[in-house]
This record gives sequence, structure tokens and C-alpha cells, in this order.
Amino acid sequence: MTDITITEASTSSFATINEDGKEYRIHYNDTKAGHETVVMLHGSGPGASGWANFNRNIEPLVEAGYRVVLLDSLGWSKSDTIVCTGSRSDLNARTLLALLDHLAIERAHVIGNSMGAHSTVAFGLSNPSRVGKLILMGGGTGGPSQFVPMPTEGIKLIQRLYRDPTIENLKQMMAVFVYDGSSMTEELLQIRFDNIMARRDHLENFVKSSMANPKQFPDYGHRLGEIAAPSLVIWGRDDRFVPMDTGLRLLWGLQNAQMHIFNRCGHWAQWEHAEEFNRMVLDFLMH
Repeated sequence: MTDITITEASTSSFATINEDGKEYRIHYNDTKAGHETVVMLHGSGPGASGWANFNRNIEPLVEAGYRVVLLDSLGWSKSDTIVCTGSRSDLNARTLLALLDHLAIERAHVIGNSMGAHSTVAFGLSNPSRVGKLILMGGGTGGPSQFVPMPTEGIKLIQRLYRDPTIENLKQMMAVFVYDGSSMTEELLQIRFDNIMARRDHLENFVKSSMANPKQFPDYGHRLGEIAAPSLVIWGRDDRFVPMDTGLRLLWGLQNAQMHIFNRCGHWAQWEHAEEFNRMVLDFLMH
């Protein structure tokens, strides 16, 4: 067992990076010690953060000897806001590279959920020597489903919440976010809503970004074969945001990939099946 006290506050840090000639302040959480580094990249929903996405997954990695870094992408949580008129996936990949350089981390394993998975693929394509193993959940190619009309039910609810941030719209989005909505307690929903309302500038700039470039997450399906890093694809059978067949594209395209599908699981496998997810990730990273 570790004697490190792992809380959001105790691991919270900031760095200043340069993006397109401008300086931005980014927030990240860092457990600091470890023989290898695991970076976790969150999804795009309003109020999201590295800590909110992955707080059930940090401790097992730290206890196994890994350094864990959670990056809050530009436009989310405590990081500076931004209007992205190009590829959000590549913006996040550049931000991750800048953070790794800031921390003098030469190589890291990367875990990405939803938008974070798109960003992980973009980072792996641009910086193959900087990645160890990749774990992708609920995203990664930006391509359409072959079976579910796009945009999906969940994506429509995210878009509505960005434009009309009310607690009722948040509840409707979270009800389809996970398979069993009972895990989304009133307390958790209120915390998420408070995070949303604390940064109205993030909401407004996300909408401006989408208007400037509706395709924030380009389809890298045709380039997946360039990624040689060992990859674990994890999906929820009942994902109503990014359908399961999108994960099959990753399995088909990546050079060295395996896939695990949870039934009774939505868009947040690392939350809904935390214990199994953590065991699976550790086994994948260590062997």
C-alpha cells in the first residue's frame, strides 16, 4: 500500500505552455513518484476534468508503482479557455506534448476516454517515440458508426447542455452516460453542475469552436495502421455516445491491439466497472 495521500488538492499543479504563439495556463494532477508514467486524458462533456473522469482509477496505479498524471485540456476545468478552430484532437495532443516536456517525461503510457481517446490517437501519430502503451475507451477515430445515426443520442444531449446549461439538461445527459443511472447521485450531479457553472467561458468557447469548425475530432481511421504501440481498446456494449462498432474500427486498424467489451456498460467503463477496469489496465501495462 502507498503512504501517499491522493487527493485532488494534494496533486494539483499548473504549467504555462505556448500554443500558436500565445501562452496558456494548464492544470494537471500529478502523483509525481513512479518507475513509469501513466497519463490520463478526459472526455469532452461540460464540467469534465481529469480528476472527475479518473478518480476511481488512480490509487491502484500508484500502489503498483506508477506515476499518474491527469491533464485538464484547454477549455476544461481549471485550465485556460480557448476557441479551437482546427482539430481539437491535435490541440490536445500538442498540449500533452508540452506538458510532458515541462515535466521532463520522455515516455508515457496514455489512457484516453472519449475525446481523450481521440487525443491519444493524435498524440500517438505525432509522437510515436513518446508513447509506451495506449488504452482507448469510447473514442479514438472520430469516424461515424455504421449502424447508429449520427450524431448519437448522447452527443445531441452534450450539445444541448453546452448551449443550455441547466441541472435538468445535465441529469438527462448523465442518465444515458452510464448504463445504471442510479450511480449518478444528486450529490455527484450537483458537483458536476457547479463545475459547469463555474466556467461559463468554457461553455461559450466550446460552442464558438463548434460553430467555427463542426468537425473538431477528425477521422484518423485511415492512419491507425501507423500506430505500432501496444493498444487496449475498452468499450461499453451500451454506449449511447460512441457506438461499439467504432471501437471495432480501432481493433481492425491498429497494428497491435486487443479489445474488451463490458456489457451493462455505457460511455464510462472506468467508472462503471472500476475494479475490473483497474485490474485489466494493470495487467496490460505490466505484461
